[in-house]
Amino acid sequence: MPFNRILLSSTLVVVALVVQVTILGRLQLPGAVPDLMLLTVVALSLVYGPTSGALVGFGAGLLADLAPPADHAAGRYALVLCVIGYLAGLARPDNGRFRSVWGPMLTVVAAALGSIMLYVGVGALVGDTAERHVGLAGLLFSAVLYDLLLAPFTVPFIMALARRAENDPMAVEAGGGPPQGTDVSSGWLAGGTGLRINSPRGGLRLKTARGRANRAGRIKGVKGVKSVKKL
Repeated sequence: MPFNRILLSSTLVVVALVVQVTILGRLQLPGAVPDLMLLTVVALSLVYGPTSGALVGFGAGLLADLAPPADHAAGRYALVLCVIGYLAGLARPDNGRFRSVWGPMLTVVAAALGSIMLYVGVGALVGDTAERHVGLAGLLFSAVLYDLLLAPFTVPFIMALARRAENDPMAVEAGGGPPQGTDVSSGWLAGGTGLRINSPRGGLRLKTARGRANRAGRIKGVKGVKSVKKL
């Protein structure tokens, strides 16, 4: 991985872990805990792709395994986030552009479900079944709910930071350069309105509409003059 990716990923993962342990982990919510580490890995994977996503996921998971108050076997969450990071990176479009919010949202849902299933499966293999008292259905539902509520405040922001650190042209467009399309990292609800005023196609549509209105006005004016002459 390039140095800028390592630096940014390490910083974001450490910040996410601190928030996870000191704030989210102490909320005592029913079911699962909002997983900021998972959302960080997913957001970075959607920008970096599968290979870097797997590396970021492995590092983040290993850090979570070793950080107190971890009560599971070391390496368990590292394996889970490594797989999630790789699969989330595969969801990255070829041009790196998400035209709708549904792409990242569905990725977050799949990551939340997949992380719980993998975590429980790996726990069953190593004999660590501490989460059985919660119930798998409750874990899955609460994990998806909490992560979806937290995602709009984290995923777009992290994706935008990653693109700026990469000197990605997408980040320039989001920052005010010539727009070539709409991407979800410039706003969680961006895209899908049909008419884009700032785009060349939107400008063409506006010019066409104005031209039709002007022609209609001229035709009405000519008809009005002819009517006056007849009178």
